[in-house]
Amino acid sequence: MTNKYLGCVAVGAFGILCVASLEVKAAEETRSFEIYGFAQADWIQDSKRMDPNWVDAFRPSKIGVDNEEGVNPYGANGDSSVSVKQSRFGAKGVMPTDESHGAITFKFEFDVFGTGVDEGQTTFRLRHIFGEWEQILAGQTNSVFMDGDVLPNGIDYWGPNGAVFLRTPQIRWTPYKTETASFVIAIERPGNDIDPGNIRLIDQYQNATIQNQEKVPDLTSHFRLDGGWGHFQIATILRRVGFEYQTVAGQGAWTSGYETGWGVSLGGAIKAVGKDQILLQVTHGNGIASFMNDGGTDLAPNANFNSSSPTSPTLSAEAVPLTGVLAYYDHYWSPKFSSSIGYSFVDVDNTSFQTPDAFHKAQYASVNLLWTPVSSVMMGGEVLWGDRKNNDGLSGNDARFQFTVKYNFGIAL
Repeated sequence: MTNKYLGCVAVGAFGILCVASLEVKAAEETRSFEIYGFAQADWIQDSKRMDPNWVDAFRPSKIGVDNEEGVNPYGANGDSSVSVKQSRFGAKGVMPTDESHGAITFKFEFDVFGTGVDEGQTTFRLRHIFGEWEQILAGQTNSVFMDGDVLPNGIDYWGPNGAVFLRTPQIRWTPYKTETASFVIAIERPGNDIDPGNIRLIDQYQNATIQNQEKVPDLTSHFRLDGGWGHFQIATILRRVGFEYQTVAGQGAWTSGYETGWGVSLGGAIKAVGKDQILLQVTHGNGIASFMNDGGTDLAPNANFNSSSPTSPTLSAEAVPLTGVLAYYDHYWSPKFSSSIGYSFVDVDNTSFQTPDAFHKAQYASVNLLWTPVSSVMMGGEVLWGDRKNNDGLSGNDARFQFTVKYNFGIAL
């Protein structure tokens, strides 16, 4: 028996959004396919200034820090933006294999928030593309080191800076899974952020080419418990944070080395009154900044000075220590109104040879009021505050107001 459904809904200035669902049922198989997403517009108003490429997301690491003369590198106070970058489109479903084996589940999803070489642009950005069969998942999705269920019910695109947050290509194995517990392990694409610090002040490194080296994948795992009280997750990561350099760019042999990066993250959600929940996470490790939502660097130089050669210290690489914390409370005033309030921070233990303007610490706080007048419409406002402190102690802060209108489309199977 085959059932088909096609539906379209008008969403004002955003045009016509259509959803299609195909469900095929036979005696021994179920096949499903769903198209989903949302159109969203954000009005953003800042009191200070942020990196122009990041005005559509509240990242404390991108807040402008006044120099000693009190001049902000990004301009005079105040900035405004209206963005559609959070808008999203995706497809997911289930495909049967044969009579004696389980089905394949799959997902493909993107938004239009440009990052990397496209930062600041409204361009397609891949979020998820993966398939999963039995115990094996392959593709790009949330890192195993991440717990997406501790993120609060907010409307800022980036969210709390102290959370573990990374979507990355991986091959994942789930050897143990029950209704209340699971253990997952994965190899994930390596990628590390290197800060060369002050090493180009030393004569032999003035013209050096310095870059990251990625010889082996990252190894991640987590164990999770679920129950009527909420959930708890402990996650670990082990990685090789490598580097290589030429003392003169394009000439001579490459010199390479590495440090061992590691991290542990503890967190979960505790159910409170009604639908309310307390969201908590604490993460610590060395060389894990690439896995944090915002701030820090994985590898940086450390210098040991001695009296016999004060201008040529002995240099070594260090996997930079980092701590991230998140604490939020999601509250539901009624079926149509909700709020989320909380605080988060990232603290980096800078090495002795990082530059004065290297990232040291950032704070993030937010509170909102969201209204869902009907099931497919959400609108609301959020007030955010952030602060960035550099290695030399100079700091900058920003307060933001964001108003969002969001129209969902899709069909539940």
